[in-house]
Amino acid sequence: MTTAASSGHWKAADYAGAGAFVPALGAPVVDLLAPQPGERILDVGCGDGALTIRLVEAGADVIGVDPNAELLAVAAERGITTHLAHAEAMTFSDEFDAAFSNAALHWIGAHRDLVATRIHAALKPGGRFVGEMGGAGNIAGLLGALEVEAKARGYEGEGASNWYPSPPEFSDVYARAGFADIEAELIDRPTPLGEEGVAGWIRTFRSGWLDRLGMPEDERDDYAAAVADRWGQDTADYKRLRFTMRKPN
Repeated sequence: MTTAASSGHWKAADYAGAGAFVPALGAPVVDLLAPQPGERILDVGCGDGALTIRLVEAGADVIGVDPNAELLAVAAERGITTHLAHAEAMTFSDEFDAAFSNAALHWIGAHRDLVATRIHAALKPGGRFVGEMGGAGNIAGLLGALEVEAKARGYEGEGASNWYPSPPEFSDVYARAGFADIEAELIDRPTPLGEEGVAGWIRTFRSGWLDRLGMPEDERDDYAAAVADRWGQDTADYKRLRFTMRKPN
């Protein structure tokens, strides 16, 4: 959420197209949260609010937090109350009945411990935190194709900086932040990438990484098409980490 490859670089139109599968596949996580009328809920990394609106429709009082002003403008048009901030900069204290996050926490990089602490602080005693993110092994094959093609074009640089933890690694971070009853499971979920396919996914979700490599804009479409040819399919090798926990009373 807060790395150079994060949602802060995304354009709303690109995300609505290439990223439409993200909220569509997040419905089971909303069901796991089971939002109740009148509950105050924090959505960490709400993006354009396409999934957040389901919490609102359940009758909850929701605040969506995200570092991308363009995506938040779309969320606000949907009627969602928004707060422009990186997750590690949140300053809420003991005010939410629940926190929720979908497909956002793997962007937080080195801030993982601080983000966990901020979410814990935001919850009322007894509040729950439910969500899903990329887990260990997520898009390993697709990332390999990205890096091989980049090197073939003469680009050298660090690999993806996302945090894709195993359930024990994730649980350790949130236990240190003070959470209890942590349950985390890894789900193998090959994910069709829709009409825009791998190339559209790269242009949206790897724009920050391409920035760090120094790849010019006029090369990126050709690069994305070449990676799509290397990968040979329009399905991403997603592995998701789904979790629940609570702040002790």
